[in-house]
Amino acid sequence: MDSGDLQRNDQKTLLRVELPFPNNKIQIFSDGNDDYVFTLPEYYAATCIDYGQIVKIREKGRVVDKIKRIIFGNPEPEDIETTNIENFNGILRERLGRLVRKTKCFSKKKSRLRNATELIQFHWNFMDTIHNRLTPAMIESLSDGIWSWDDFLLFHYAV
Repeated sequence: MDSGDLQRNDQKTLLRVELPFPNNKIQIFSDGNDDYVFTLPEYYAATCIDYGQIVKIREKGRVVDKIKRIIFGNPEPEDIETTNIENFNGILRERLGRLVRKTKCFSKKKSRLRNATELIQFHWNFMDTIHNRLTPAMIESLSDGIWSWDDFLLFHYAV
């Protein structure tokens, strides 16, 4: 990839960022933590959110039932699920020792944890193929090819 390709990819990324509106709502799904109910309206108008919660009922450590609740908007009940983010959190903990509980690899500074997390996210989205030799960034038309570490480290970002 040359620097022209990389700059076009950056422009594509900026064009894809859309603010939520009542006719273009953002969908958010979470567990039963009520903090989101109070926090989300501070950032988004309730008319711009489809927000649902899934509460897992456990007995002896096993999930025996799931209760889905619509909090804001009109999300489809079958869409209310947290498995994708739970999977991604597991992958982050697997690949980033700093996020594992009771580890010696903890970050002494928040900025180092943030930097390490951003590197893993970039690798996941632009370098790691998931199927048919495509990265998530390629599937979303944010990139024309698979990035290498050279592409990443030598990228010249023109401001």
